[in-house]
Amino acid sequence: MADAPRAHRRDPSPADTPPRIDTTVPHSARVWNYWLGGKDNYPVDREAGDRFLQVFPGMAQGARASRAFLARTVRYLAGEAGMRQFLDIGTGLPTADNTHEVAQAVAPDARIVYVDNDPLVLAHARALLTSTPEGRTDYIHADLREPEEILARARRVLDFDRPVALMLMGILGHLPDHAEARAVVRTLVAALPSGSHLVVNDGTNVHSRANAEAHEQYNSSGAAPYVQRSPEEIGAFFEGLELVEPGLVTVTRWRYEETGFGTPPEVDGYGAVGRKP
Repeated sequence: MADAPRAHRRDPSPADTPPRIDTTVPHSARVWNYWLGGKDNYPVDREAGDRFLQVFPGMAQGARASRAFLARTVRYLAGEAGMRQFLDIGTGLPTADNTHEVAQAVAPDARIVYVDNDPLVLAHARALLTSTPEGRTDYIHADLREPEEILARARRVLDFDRPVALMLMGILGHLPDHAEARAVVRTLVAALPSGSHLVVNDGTNVHSRANAEAHEQYNSSGAAPYVQRSPEEIGAFFEGLELVEPGLVTVTRWRYEETGFGTPPEVDGYGAVGRKP
């Protein structure tokens, strides 16, 4: 049973101490931060990001669309679905509309646990751990490939007898083997009680050959590779779950706001929200 909600900041234990930040090769979280207009990146990340945009200029738009998808799904979960606990794996670097900010704007008592394996994210943990007085946030330095470790440490903050929203936003592409990725998701979802939700969005290559070429170039840069999957493969992560309308769609079209400018354009990122029966 998790303890009473409160604002929280935990100093890293020796086990949490990450390796030194390597500024000689690009890192996807820092490149993503650059595309979103953030400042937490290095020259090597900006160079990789610019090379990517030269091949596929639409990637910056895709990054913003992915971030907007996160905000809409979290607002839905904290509002209509009544979720008060979030486990966000693959946090990335803080920009605008972080999960805890969106969730606690709707439900100030929401608890959020962030998980990432990037040393620079750990360096910014203090910013991520800013919480409302009623709620709580925490940060775990861990790898997606260690789901049992993530679950064990998340239980220090989250009550796994109550529903949890599991966020896997743009992270599963870093598990190149699809069977391994599905096994990791199954392990995480199996630990969650009925009424929990899974949110996934990941990159695809169905709309733009330039996007696929840019990813091939990025993966050859020495950075940790990111594998694009088909919408069908992304949909397989929701096996056994009830998809929330409108189901699996390009991220721009998941419960988008009507603006009078028609249906948003498709991007090479698909996402969905699924509920555990």
